[in-house]
Amino acid sequence: MPLPSFYRSQDAARPWHVAYAALCGAGIGLVAGLLKTFNPFRPAPAENLTNHLVDVALAALGFAVLCAAAAALRNFIARRLVWHDR
Repeated sequence: MPLPSFYRSQDAARPWHVAYAALCGAGIGLVAGLLKTFNPFRPAPAENLTNHLVDVALAALGFAVLCAAAAALRNFIARRLVWHDR
């Protein structure tokens, strides 16, 4: 039984690309890490990026893993509940 939705795509439903989701997540994590490092909302001068390079890399990795896991979970659920009749 498909999940109810008000939006119906003209294209056939297809799985999400986990690698693409990881790449997008890494980009989001990179931006989040840089915003935390160079906090533009405080009056203090910006710190050196090399001091916080590990924090920025871990934020990018964390978001990449999170987005890849979300895409994989979506594909798993869709295969079990929506696409099982194909």
